[in-house]
Amino acid sequence: MQAEVRIMNYAQTLKYLYSHLPMYQRIGATAYKADLNNTIAICKFLGNPENKFRSVHIAGTNGKGSVSHMLAAVLQSAGYKVGLYTSPHLKDFRERIKIDGKMITEKKVTDFVEKYKRDFEKINPSFFEWTVGLAFDHFVKEKVDIAIIETGLGGRLDSTNVITPLLSIITNISYDHQNLLGDTLEKIAQEKAGIIKKDGVVIISETQEEIKNVFEKKAKEEKALLLFTQDHISGIKDIEYGLKGIYQKKNIPTVILTSEVLHQLGFAIDSKSVSKGLKEVVRLTGLRGRWDVLSKQPLIVADIAHNEAGIKEVFTHVKLTPHKKLHVVFGTVNDKDLSKILPLLPKNAIYYFCKADIPRALDATLLASEAGKHDLKGEVYSSVKKALASAKKNASSKDFILITGSAFVVAEAI
Repeated sequence: MQAEVRIMNYAQTLKYLYSHLPMYQRIGATAYKADLNNTIAICKFLGNPENKFRSVHIAGTNGKGSVSHMLAAVLQSAGYKVGLYTSPHLKDFRERIKIDGKMITEKKVTDFVEKYKRDFEKINPSFFEWTVGLAFDHFVKEKVDIAIIETGLGGRLDSTNVITPLLSIITNISYDHQNLLGDTLEKIAQEKAGIIKKDGVVIISETQEEIKNVFEKKAKEEKALLLFTQDHISGIKDIEYGLKGIYQKKNIPTVILTSEVLHQLGFAIDSKSVSKGLKEVVRLTGLRGRWDVLSKQPLIVADIAHNEAGIKEVFTHVKLTPHKKLHVVFGTVNDKDLSKILPLLPKNAIYYFCKADIPRALDATLLASEAGKHDLKGEVYSSVKKALASAKKNASSKDFILITGSAFVVAEAI
C-alpha cells in the first residue's frame, strides 16, 4: 500500500517555519549562521537560481528597506517586472517576497516547503536561509526582469550574498547588532562592504568620513567602481515623494543615482519613471512602517526605527511636527544597547512601555526601569495593544502618539 502523503496548509507551513527553524528576528543571535554554506547548498539543490536573474543588492544599518522599495517602485513605473526581497515582515510572512508589489501566494509558499522539506532538513537551514531559497526560486519561475534584494543582517555573511548583482548599495553605517557585526563602526562597515563584488559597481548613500576608507579599500581590492551619492546628486528639490519621514531625504538621492546607473546599464528608466516611483511607492510596493500615519486626530505615527541612528532621525522629525503633547508607545528587543538609545528620547513625553509578542522582545518592566534612569516617565503594559489603547484614551485631538522602538511593536500596532 502506498504511504499517505501529508500536505500542510498555509498555517501549518508557517508554524513549521517559525517553530522548527532558527529565526533571528524572533530568537536572536543563536539563529545567526557565520557562513554561507547552507545557502550555497540550498541554491545548488534548486539549480542555482541566484545566477538566473538580474539583481541589485542593498545593505546598510538604516534605510535599506526604504531604498529597496523606492527603487522597486521606480523600476515598476518604467514597465519592468520587479522582484522584491526584504525583511522582516510586519503583518504577513509573504511581505518578504513580492513581484510588482504583489506578495507570493500562500499556495506557492506551502508547495515549496512541502516539496523541499525532507531534502532541506538534511541541510538544517535557518528560517532566513529557507526564505532566501524560496524567494530566488520564485523570481526565476516568474521570470522577473530584475530583483531588488535586501540583506537581512550584515552583508559579508548574509544569506543573500550569494548573488552577483548589477550593482550594490550600502545605505548608512550605524551601531546595531554589535554582538554579531562588531563593536566599532569600522568593523560594521567591513561586514556591510562584504557585498561589494569583483568588477562590480557600489553606491554609498552617506559619506561618513570615519569609515570612508573601508569602502575605498574593499572597492580597490575587488576592482569595483565606487560611487558616493553626494558626489553625484546634490539634492532633491521639487521632487514629490510618498514616504514622508524627513530621513528619506538621505535615501532618495541614492535611488536617483541608482536609477541613472541602471539607465547607463541599459534599463529604460526616465525622469517620469523616477518621479512616479518615488511619489507612489506605497501604492506600488505596499511598504508600511516608515513614518506611517495611522490617524490624524490625534496624529498617530508608526515607525520601525529601532537603533541609535534611526531613533535620532525619527525624533528629529517629531520636533518639526506641530503637536500639543507627545505620547510614545515604546518597546524594543533584548539585544539593543539601551545606553545609546534611551538618552535620545525626549524627557517631556508620556511613555507607554510594552513588549512585543516574540521571545526576543525586552521585558517591559525592565525597559521602564532602564528608562527611569534617564528621567523617562510612563507606565508598563502587558501588550502593545493595551499600551496603544491607553495612549489613545489619554491623548487629545491635538496630541501626537508615536509608536516606535521595534518593527515588532509597529507590526502589532498596525
